Amino acid sequence: MVPGMTHNGGFEPVFCSIVPPHVLDRLAQADDPVLAGPARRTLQRDAYERTQRRLTTVVGAPAVAPLAEAERAKPHRTVYDAGHGTDLPGEKVRGEGDAPGGDATVNRAYAGLGATFELFLKAYARDSIDGNGLPMVATVHYDREYNNAFWNGEQMVFGDGDGEIFLDFTIPIDVIGHELAHGVTQYTANLTYFGQPGALNESVSDVFGALIKQYTLGQTAAEADWLIGAGLLAPRVTGKALRSMKEPGTAYDDDVLGKDPQPATMDDYVRTGRDNGGVHINSGIPNHAFYLAATTLGGHAWERAGQVWYDVLTGGELQQDAMFTDFATLTVKAARARYGEGEELRAVSKAWERVGVRTL
Repeated sequence: MVPGMTHNGGFEPVFCSIVPPHVLDRLAQADDPVLAGPARRTLQRDAYERTQRRLTTVVGAPAVAPLAEAERAKPHRTVYDAGHGTDLPGEKVRGEGDAPGGDATVNRAYAGLGATFELFLKAYARDSIDGNGLPMVATVHYDREYNNAFWNGEQMVFGDGDGEIFLDFTIPIDVIGHELAHGVTQYTANLTYFGQPGALNESVSDVFGALIKQYTLGQTAAEADWLIGAGLLAPRVTGKALRSMKEPGTAYDDDVLGKDPQPATMDDYVRTGRDNGGVHINSGIPNHAFYLAATTLGGHAWERAGQVWYDVLTGGELQQDAMFTDFATLTVKAARARYGEGEELRAVSKAWERVGVRTL
């Protein structure tokens, strides 16, 4: 499936960012202009990029030249520098195979693209984001004091943060993996970015972002911190990350940012019209289900639990408008198909039961 194409042959705009709008909204209302200014500018820039995506994704998607057979199963990375401007992609600063330079941000982006490519290839035999060797492109040093990172349907973009609330967005490798995983979803199930399908879209990105981090560190499910964006928050912030899959709702509790609003179970499901129907909030529920399944099974989370989630994402049965129950039911079906009536099936079924999502 080409970028942005829906199952019925139409096209859907894609703009997915790591920092939820409700976090930036809260910051934008701060009394301190040092905090409010960057947040307001980030919200404005995000709105512009989202609009541009809608305007440019109407007739079709850009064609990518097919790679020669010899080039397959290898990463094809290019990192650009926006020079604190907003023109994409910017100036090329590192290509595939180039030696590291003196810019740590460039080097982290390059390494993060490679780690994402490696997990999908080694664990799931997927050749890049589209499964067909798609070149991976990232732009760093985007805009000034830009408090976000995003996937725009074609490439990754990273801000440097304002240094007060957010640090450089290339620091957490799971942020890089999260955004690139939106690309994988785009090329497979293409989950609608609203309500429960949107929360599943966000959750899938958190799952694979966490798995990329764990794979890179060689961690088991028990050893992992299950945090998304650890290292991103500046020292003044009372918090440890953007989200916690282990304990949704506990990632931060800060005077300026407020309290992490993520629920862990359906008992606390949030009904809201903001943030595309709460896609970054209610994603805590399927996130927690994955954490429970992975830690119950033990070992490396990308192997059994991750394989089940990947099977569902890429299996062709997951509809764009899938609800939590639909996704949960498919994970149970996938666990049974791959592993039979064993502990994998029990772990997945029990995980959804514990977060209050029924399976059919």
